[in-house]
Amino acid sequence: MEFTSYMDQALEEARAAGARGEVPVGAVLVSPAGNVVARAGNRTRELSDPTGHAEVLVLREACRALGSERVPGHVIYVTLEPCPMCAAAISAARVARLVYGAADPKSGGVAQGARVFAHPQCHHVPEVLDGIAASEAEVLLRDFFAARR
Repeated sequence: MEFTSYMDQALEEARAAGARGEVPVGAVLVSPAGNVVARAGNRTRELSDPTGHAEVLVLREACRALGSERVPGHVIYVTLEPCPMCAAAISAARVARLVYGAADPKSGGVAQGARVFAHPQCHHVPEVLDGIAASEAEVLLRDFFAARR
């Protein structure tokens, strides 16, 4: 099976989020046919919503568009390792594959920290590919936080 990355579009969303003053994280959800169903960047500050992470926004938009609470067969591309909240949402939505860029040793919920998919109460575990365009995502985050210090 050929792998096509949509991480460039997730990086575009991350850049746009950073330009809005949000933590630069972007996400894109792709259908089994390879169509982009939804894309978003973080909007926690803009929406005054602690759940306004890119992953949650993408899943909300896609589920609304598809008229379903689940998106089986879909792939989510995220520039940063999802936090525990987002990992749980990805599992609940039955996403088939999670592709992410930079690891998040501080707040990650997949390979770091809570490791949501390894928990016995996790009902669905997506295939996980990590490190895709990690250096680009890391630079975005590092530059964003350096500018705020």
